[in-house]
Amino acid sequence: MEDQTRRNVLRAAAVTGAGMALPVGAAAAAEEQAPGRRHQPGCAPPRGPVRVGPDDPRYGHLVTRGAANRFRGRPETVYVAGSTEQVVSAVQEAARAGTRIAVRSGGHCFEDFVDHPDVQTVIDLSGMTQVCFDPVRHAFAVEAGATLGEVFRRLYLGWGVTVPAGYCPEVGAGGHVLGGGYGPLCRLLGLVADYLYAVEVVVVDRTGTARAVVATREPSDPNHDLWWAHTGGGGGNFGVVTRYWFRTTGTTRSTPPERLLPAPPATALTFRAEWAWQGMDRAAFTRMVDNHGRWAERHSGIDSDRAPVYSEFVLLRRAAGSHLMIGQIAAEPGTDERLLKDHLGAISAGVAGPSSLDKQRLPWLSAALRGPGDKVGDWHLKIKSAYLRRRFTDRQTAALYRHLTRKDTDVVGGSVSLNTYGGRVNAVAPAATAMAQRDAVLKLSYLASWKDQAEEPAHLAWIRACYRDLYADTGGVPVPGEVNDGAFINYPDTDLADPKWNTSGTPWQTLYYKGNYTRLQRVKGRWDPRGVFRHALSISKAD
Repeated sequence: MEDQTRRNVLRAAAVTGAGMALPVGAAAAAEEQAPGRRHQPGCAPPRGPVRVGPDDPRYGHLVTRGAANRFRGRPETVYVAGSTEQVVSAVQEAARAGTRIAVRSGGHCFEDFVDHPDVQTVIDLSGMTQVCFDPVRHAFAVEAGATLGEVFRRLYLGWGVTVPAGYCPEVGAGGHVLGGGYGPLCRLLGLVADYLYAVEVVVVDRTGTARAVVATREPSDPNHDLWWAHTGGGGGNFGVVTRYWFRTTGTTRSTPPERLLPAPPATALTFRAEWAWQGMDRAAFTRMVDNHGRWAERHSGIDSDRAPVYSEFVLLRRAAGSHLMIGQIAAEPGTDERLLKDHLGAISAGVAGPSSLDKQRLPWLSAALRGPGDKVGDWHLKIKSAYLRRRFTDRQTAALYRHLTRKDTDVVGGSVSLNTYGGRVNAVAPAATAMAQRDAVLKLSYLASWKDQAEEPAHLAWIRACYRDLYADTGGVPVPGEVNDGAFINYPDTDLADPKWNTSGTPWQTLYYKGNYTRLQRVKGRWDPRGVFRHALSISKAD
């Protein structure tokens, strides 16, 4: 039983990596006919929006498909939409009735932004899954309900290209892109948002009228600010995203489709390593974590030759038995083995090496579709996040060790994941997109996971105390500065807006958006003037 519990904790920690994201938040266009609205000859248009209420047998699935599993909403109506027009219709009905709206694509939101007791209308985009080449905009169109796995599959098999999206193939594109979007190829290629050419958003104007709008990255586009807000502004803020278009900056209409986006490597060396807690004292733990941080500092430059290395180093509670690292090396055969050996060797310098190592070279698409591990829909989860501009201080590492080895709690499912970051992510200026954290070397996720509802208080107490103590020098939160650089909006954490846990005097908006928040407020005021789209961490209009 103990071994089974340990395996479950490792799986839960692994699967909550790069792929997790907010639910869909905003999007796109009705003035122009888009390829995604055309139907194959002989096929009827999709039904909808299908209205599902509590007495409908489909209701149970639709309201319980969120991954975090901590929250259960009871909306009056779930609209299952199959087209942009149907989203416009659903939003119009809800806006006219004055009901609170939330949107779900993949269902990987960690807070109750969708499953909230005040949410009366949920718009479900799981019926909008098309991925295609749009010759009108000369870009690849992706509907918001498509999973990342389907995005990878269709782009690669059709044109040999990809976007550097998340590790979990079941995450929906809708919310993932809105938070910036990162994954195993981000150090090599940048963020998904860096390839966003256009977005389609259903918005509600001052008169209460719902309509679809297309916004592009073209500076001359009068809707350009709406495009910018969707390159890291987070979900649930401006409207309902129905479709994205992607192509690399600098490409033109003369660029052939197979060169509009980057080609992934032919193969990926996937790996899973464990470092046993047995025999690891405080000195060894400190050395290992410091080694890892030094590697990140040395090899997170824009043109680093270690950019193909992506890993998530999950430091677990001693009760779990070992620490876990999962990752991929996107390099040529032979080079990938050398890079992996170098990475693991650097982390283990002066301490014991991994107690186990499993590695496998796979065709890239096979690796992308496999993801990091099992699904976690039956887990209760609480997540926190941070960016590091350099490695942990000695005080922070000591606090981390203390919380991973505490004996005054029975918590097993507690972890801190150190994800390699930087590289081409940092090649973009902080204000060029809404994603402001552009000089970090590590992205951190703090996770508590449990199955029995009765375990929630202990797990929440553990993760909150751990996070508070690691950032004790800055009021319990990662205030941007020399070491820390705020938090990641796609791992939303309402504690950051709670003065009980954030005593820094720094607003939660600064932690997520830094200097970009004022511009996001202006976008909010223009495109959602009635405040139709809101949640506990939503952007507010400028005063």
